[in-house]
Amino acid sequence: MHFDKNEYMKLLTYILSNCYDKPHVGKTVISTALYFTDFNYYEIYGEPLTKETYLKSKKGIIPKHFNKITEEMIEKNKLYFRKEPHYHTVLHRYYLKQLPDIRYSNKKKNLINRSIRHLITKNATNILKYASKDPPYMNTEFNHEINYDNVYYRDSRYSFRKKFINL
Repeated sequence: MHFDKNEYMKLLTYILSNCYDKPHVGKTVISTALYFTDFNYYEIYGEPLTKETYLKSKKGIIPKHFNKITEEMIEKNKLYFRKEPHYHTVLHRYYLKQLPDIRYSNKKKNLINRSIRHLITKNATNILKYASKDPPYMNTEFNHEINYDNVYYRDSRYSFRKKFINL
């Protein structure tokens, strides 16, 4: 399985374009939305959308290529980054320089929208609590790669297939 940089950039851009107006969305929420989208896609289609490697850390889910890709997008003038105060913390915020016209098939777009819809309403604390109960995350030791195959051990709360059988 080889990382799909173009698909990753496309998905990251799509997620950012759907949460630009949410003042609580920073790196943690975006990283977790990427994770759930990839893992939900894997549960339905048997392969991850971006083929990203996700690591379990004490700070949450770490997409292996996130920093490299965002730095590249900043250099290409597609994104800009700011640290912003938010209550008692500092958010790492990413902004698109221009809202893109991203095209996905209806099936893919439906899956992505359903994957991120409820996630981008959560703040970092709540999304980490939610993600920490997902079996792929739970069944991984800290600082190790999260295994995509563990999506098949999800219960009804997390199973994308059980929630959205009509995809």
